[in-house]
Amino acid sequence: MPFNLPNTLTWLRIVLIPLFVGVFYLPDGWVPPHALNLTATLIFALASVTDWLDGWLARRLNQMSAFGAFLDPVADKLMVAAALIVLVDLDRASVDVALIIIGREIAITALREWMAKLGRSGNVAVSFIGKLKTTFQMIAILMLLYQDSILGWPYTQVVGRWCLYLAAFLTLWSMFHYLFAAWKALKNEPAS
Repeated sequence: MPFNLPNTLTWLRIVLIPLFVGVFYLPDGWVPPHALNLTATLIFALASVTDWLDGWLARRLNQMSAFGAFLDPVADKLMVAAALIVLVDLDRASVDVALIIIGREIAITALREWMAKLGRSGNVAVSFIGKLKTTFQMIAILMLLYQDSILGWPYTQVVGRWCLYLAAFLTLWSMFHYLFAAWKALKNEPAS
């Protein structure tokens, strides 16, 4: 397990998960609700930035490793799953949307692992639809964690929910895209 800057940032992202979750479960009255929302949102935003930064640094510093390639998506999935569970608990997101997103993440991770074992990982590489899904998902989570009005604009929660619904739709679309790509790659493979 190489300890380099990109892997350290990935570990930081994992460490930030219980911190941003725990903010919402402080005893009542310790922190005003707006401060709770703002603090959790800032922690999640920091974790999201480390997601982009660790990959960029790994390529830039030529510090890519098999361990980093394994840990990075695990940290991403844990971060998103934790945020969605908290949002469901706070009644800011619906259970069905959270299950769609978390279920897809598990299924596609398993598919990618299986395809990698078959030497076909390129067939299920991240697509534009997957990146678009991630963008809407992160915007939605940030807006729903914050929930309060932004500069007097009162629709943060409404827009956040719609972005999450759009992310769920893109989640299903991207899942079918990856499943079809895997099926296409393997349909003429002999059974072993």
